[in-house]
Amino acid sequence: MTHDPQPSGLSCGLNFLIDSEWTPEQAYAVFQLLDDLRDRILAKYQLAIMEQMREEHGGEVEPLPFDNPYLWISDEIPF
Repeated sequence: MTHDPQPSGLSCGLNFLIDSEWTPEQAYAVFQLLDDLRDRILAKYQLAIMEQMREEHGGEVEPLPFDNPYLWISDEIPF
């Protein structure tokens, strides 16, 4: 079985299965969770990530956008 190439470049590792019978609501909830996780990571590490991208790709990189520039103000989980 051949797997699609990963953006990370990894070619081996543990399989990560996603339920093929999620409802649209479940899929959207997971999508939102991942988007929120991305925002949290960028809020903390955006400059370091951009520097790493410059090293890997050479030259200038576009700033990495995230949805909430004030994310650091609240650590409450909304559920």
